[in-house]
Amino acid sequence: MAFCEVKFSGQSIGKHTSMDVIVPNSGSGPFPVLYLLHGLSDDCTRWRRQTSIERYVENLPLIVVMPDGGRSFYVNDPRPGGRAYEDHIVKDVVGFVDRVFPTIAAARGRAVAGLSMGGYGAMMLALKHPNLFCAGAAHSGAFIFAHERKKELQGKEDVTFLGRAVRPKDYDMFRLAAACKTKRRRPALRFDCGADDWLLATNRAFHAHLDRLGLAHEYAEHPGGHSWDYWDVHIRETLAFVMKALKKP
Repeated sequence: MAFCEVKFSGQSIGKHTSMDVIVPNSGSGPFPVLYLLHGLSDDCTRWRRQTSIERYVENLPLIVVMPDGGRSFYVNDPRPGGRAYEDHIVKDVVGFVDRVFPTIAAARGRAVAGLSMGGYGAMMLALKHPNLFCAGAAHSGAFIFAHERKKELQGKEDVTFLGRAVRPKDYDMFRLAAACKTKRRRPALRFDCGADDWLLATNRAFHAHLDRLGLAHEYAEHPGGHSWDYWDVHIRETLAFVMKALKKP
């Protein structure tokens, strides 16, 4: 495989930014793409530095794109001066990748996954944009964002204020799932959480909500907490799920 560090202009966010990209060495493509999103305190390099993602995808016919999302929760911030990170992913990042790399430039060739903030972002993008992504997956997803708006997140006041600023109908995961049920095209969904993770209750609630809606999904709980040790193990399950979804007609 080849590893690329990309610097490019993010027009939707009004700044230059970065992404890391893993590209297969063998085969001429076109290849499907997994967009892999980072967590709140991370950047586009953390999946590469904290897990063995390069080794796990070494023999897969898959491009892995790891964009930088700041502390945005991958949403369009409606406040004055706020940046449009949802638009950035679906327009700037996907558009650039399809122009530059040998991709399958259709929903059947794109999946999105992530951890914590990125887990929320991945599921949100999959539910809102099934015309762009055929699958969404999350580890330790922060589905509390924009849902429990009254809850104070100590040490994360910027997240608390952002979650209160956005419209629930646009970014509350529980509302997005209900809205997705009415769509003709629905993404394949998978998420998991550690038994000692502080986000476990929210993940269980979201799982129960999807069951009540009758929205097909996979959910699992495993030993572990909100840590890279957990995510390094279970990203392999996401890769298997994504490859299966990408092979469906």
